[in-house]
Amino acid sequence: MVLLHVLFEHAAGYALFAVKEVEEIGMLLPQVEESVLNVGKFNSVVKLAAFFPFKSAQTALENINAISEGVVHADLKLFLETNLPSVGKKKALLGVADGKIGAALQEELGLSIQTGGVVAEILRGVRLHFHSLVKGLTAQAASKAQLGLGHSYSRAKVKFNVNRADNMIIQSIALLDQLDKDINTFSMRVREWYGYHFPELIKIVSDNSTYCKLAKLIGNRKELSEESLEALEEVTMDSAKAQAILEASRSSMGMDISPIDLINIESFSSRVVSLTAYRQELQEYLRSKMGQVAPNLAALIGEVVGARLISHAGSLTNLAKYPASTVQILGAEKALFRALKTRGNTPKYGLIFHSTFIGRAAAKNKGRISRYLANKCTINDEVVPTSVFGDKLRDQVEERLSFYETGETPRKNLDVMKEAVVEASEAAAEIKRKLEKKEKKKKKREKRRLEALSTAEGEEEVEVKKRKSNGDAEARVSGYCCVGPGMFIKMCGYPDFA
Repeated sequence: MVLLHVLFEHAAGYALFAVKEVEEIGMLLPQVEESVLNVGKFNSVVKLAAFFPFKSAQTALENINAISEGVVHADLKLFLETNLPSVGKKKALLGVADGKIGAALQEELGLSIQTGGVVAEILRGVRLHFHSLVKGLTAQAASKAQLGLGHSYSRAKVKFNVNRADNMIIQSIALLDQLDKDINTFSMRVREWYGYHFPELIKIVSDNSTYCKLAKLIGNRKELSEESLEALEEVTMDSAKAQAILEASRSSMGMDISPIDLINIESFSSRVVSLTAYRQELQEYLRSKMGQVAPNLAALIGEVVGARLISHAGSLTNLAKYPASTVQILGAEKALFRALKTRGNTPKYGLIFHSTFIGRAAAKNKGRISRYLANKCTINDEVVPTSVFGDKLRDQVEERLSFYETGETPRKNLDVMKEAVVEASEAAAEIKRKLEKKEKKKKKREKRRLEALSTAEGEEEVEVKKRKSNGDAEARVSGYCCVGPGMFIKMCGYPDFA
């Protein structure tokens, strides 16, 4: 008696197996688990009921994509409706590996679904002996089908990744944070190293980047003179500091340093300066990328904090799905679980603490403004890609800050959103108009180019014909001159002088 049917999805097609009498508790015994490895014993429990081979690699890819997303494909629906037997009034029991596709099948076909337990063990055996259970399918053919489908599936996932723009932001902010740590560490190393030779420079110049530039410029402090004052002013952007450096170099208590040591210090300083310059370029890149991907979030809390939120959530889509309470404490998970464990106070803010709004709020209002800001961030992630909403919501946060300090009543959210919708529609119309204008210009340029090309071809054809006609005329004239006179002379009986 068949108790249940098991659905197995393979690269070669769909297979439906009928499972004979089986004891779920006994199935978990080690001896029974080992018997799954034996194809002879396994055949006594499981029998192939139906097999639906995929017609092409494209069909296989479409079906596997649907399964991975928890969607019932038309092929799978037809296969199950055709081959799954009905048991009177009772619903047919179907075992599947993935609970997501199981829920979709239950909703679509009204089946009774079972996952885990005995189904997992049976599917383990089916996966192992699949080529033996299906007639006409060899192990080599099954392996080739799996390899081909695996490559196609992976290629499609990488190519059509919806988070590919977010990934650039995630990598950029991770690199930016790493560069900040590295530049700080290297700058401290330059300060300590060059400080042996010119210790007074540390007190005069506090900025790491400027210090590295000066270490590279000055080199040996004894060679510093009035002529170097202009170059020092150019680096420090302060004439008083430049003069102080010059005076300190004359009375410095630092030790003398050899030329080879100075060369190494200057080389290392150059590396730190170049890293600092690259960090600025990377920040500009991040700013432009955030303006394209999440302009509202960038307008509300800044590019860096917005990028950190996206990075921590995994993608902008994930961040948009989070409630405001989650966004508020995003980045403070350890503090939250520690507070829950010890029954202490939960954290009021996570990564959004780095926003300027939290810093400007009074100590008693920090929690309130962080909750309000997280709410606006959640709205921002879900609206259209234009910075109008971000600017309006930023104004609302400013008004809320003012309300906490002065008691001035802020505008209602409904009124602000109405204004934002009007401005956004105007901005969208303007962008559309610009794009149409650009398209018209492009078409006009293309038309002119084609006209110029056809004119040039016509002129070239005329020139070729002209040259050809001139060549024929010259050939006729030269033939007469070369042949005619000689023939004329010979015809008249004159002697040949040639």
